[in-house]
Amino acid sequence: MTDNARDVVMVGASAGGVQALMDLVGKLPAEPPVAVAVVIHRSPLYETHVAELLGRRTALPVIEPVDESPFEHGCIYIAPRDHHMRLEGSRLRLDHGPKQHRTRPAIDPLFWSAAFAYGDRVVGVLLSGVGEDGVSGLITIKSMGGISIVQDPNEAKFPTMPRNAIVYGDVDYVLPLDGIGASLTRLAEGEPGGVPGRERARRA
Repeated sequence: MTDNARDVVMVGASAGGVQALMDLVGKLPAEPPVAVAVVIHRSPLYETHVAELLGRRTALPVIEPVDESPFEHGCIYIAPRDHHMRLEGSRLRLDHGPKQHRTRPAIDPLFWSAAFAYGDRVVGVLLSGVGEDGVSGLITIKSMGGISIVQDPNEAKFPTMPRNAIVYGDVDYVLPLDGIGASLTRLAEGEPGGVPGRERARRA
């Protein structure tokens, strides 16, 4: 791992996000030098088996953590339903705090906490969805020296969330899902991640 490795990956998704996540994790190598945490908007009442679905597409362990679970490389952690998930040092913290953007779990709490815990090691990824959840978090990640990536709105099933990030944040990379997977690997190795987002954003 190089000194400028981006090895802490935060992923947020909403409507249309399950399929996008399945495609994305399928692009990750079997032993990526990253730790991945995921928030997807999900019903607090019905079990949607997101971890199981993602686990079918990757050799990496997909874990729904409990409070104070360790945050380790080579694993994908997905926020349990009806709980916000945050990073506190090398631990994942869960809470039943107030909804944000009318949802729990919300993306912003994870993104904010990662930015303050890991600084320029963080890559924030925002996929298909509606609304603005994750936009403030991406801006915070970038302000702390991290990298922001959004799914190309032209590819996303629901383009509003990535498009809002492009409009309101200075996004680094706007990429299709296969490009995001490749970029995460390169960024973890300390290399540039892909086509600069501000160039793509003008055409999105």
